[in-house]
Amino acid sequence: MSDYEMMDKEEIYSKVLRAGRRTYFFDVRATKAGDYYLTVTESKKFTNDDGSFHYKKHKIYLYKEDFTEFKEILAEMTDYIINEKGEEVISERHQKDFKREDDFVAQEAKTTEDTKSLDSFTDISFDDI
Repeated sequence: MSDYEMMDKEEIYSKVLRAGRRTYFFDVRATKAGDYYLTVTESKKFTNDDGSFHYKKHKIYLYKEDFTEFKEILAEMTDYIINEKGEEVISERHQKDFKREDDFVAQEAKTTEDTKSLDSFTDISFDDI
């Protein structure tokens, strides 16, 4: 049996979550002993300058003995994020007009600097010429 057939045979149940340029694959697989475990794969699409593209993948394996703690910590972390920041997505990738606080502070400093330059420029006395 080829590696491909073996991989295909051990996959028991799958779900896909498409999220922009990321895709998450949730796969129930079987061990050689016949027990089940979960793999979660993040696949992210990248476009090259020439228009071609490639994918980067990251995978985690979750075994039954870790499910309870994993679910508890995942729930705690997701609840924390929602409680602290709400459900609205705040990201440059999701909102075209989003400005980071760093950008705002830098722009404010530049505006203040420009204003100072203009003030000193307008203080010229034409009697000196």
